[in-house]
Amino acid sequence: MSRLAVRPIIVTGAASGIGAATAAYLREQQHAVIGVDVRHSDITTDLGTTTGRQRMASQVAVRAPDGIGAIIACAGRAAGTPSEIVAVNYFGAVATLELLRPLLAGAPRPRGVLLGSSAALLGIDQDLVDACLNGDEARALAHTTDLAIAYSSSKNAAIRWMRAAAIRSEWGGSGISLNAVSPGIVKTAITAPYLATREGRAMLETTTPTIRSDYGDPSDLAEVLTFLATMQTNYLLGQTIYVDGGTDVLLRPNRV
Repeated sequence: MSRLAVRPIIVTGAASGIGAATAAYLREQQHAVIGVDVRHSDITTDLGTTTGRQRMASQVAVRAPDGIGAIIACAGRAAGTPSEIVAVNYFGAVATLELLRPLLAGAPRPRGVLLGSSAALLGIDQDLVDACLNGDEARALAHTTDLAIAYSSSKNAAIRWMRAAAIRSEWGGSGISLNAVSPGIVKTAITAPYLATREGRAMLETTTPTIRSDYGDPSDLAEVLTFLATMQTNYLLGQTIYVDGGTDVLLRPNRV
């Protein structure tokens, strides 16, 4: 196996949607990329399982023996069972960042980026969020049978984890900038079923309003994710950038 000439950027969820657009955009900018997904990627593994997460970490270490430059944790689920959603969206994302963090050592501008969601602003189950943040995966996976709550709560917990981790000694204290991007409605396979029906579109207009005439494209997120993964400054950390057509402002107009 050939060694990559420069430190690569890891992109999970790289086979489709926002992850695929981000991997493509990075390559257009002449960055080396290692994609991770359950199919059609450089590393194929299921980040919803402990074994899959360990496989991801070991395979990245083999493919990037000189270390990595950044991590973009895009992999996520909005369909399936509630436990599958929580397993990937929270535990898979956090494990990706934590397991690969040692490989950032020595990088000139090490970066970690988490893909959140504007759904984190919606209704959540605080007990589920707490179980995630306490690292109790068994309890978290068994906690809810509601798909929407599993999605919004897992994304809420992931963003809260990011904010707490960003200022820890092993992250910000070691020069690794950790931030998140939260998309609003983006035209991907995840949102296609909602956008295909009048009822689905009406629901989205109520829960995730936007002032734009159309919803986002994966390329809109790719540009911002790439910025956070490759920016020069070390002074931006612990922040969530909402790329949502104004959803955050419309739902929380008094937030400063």
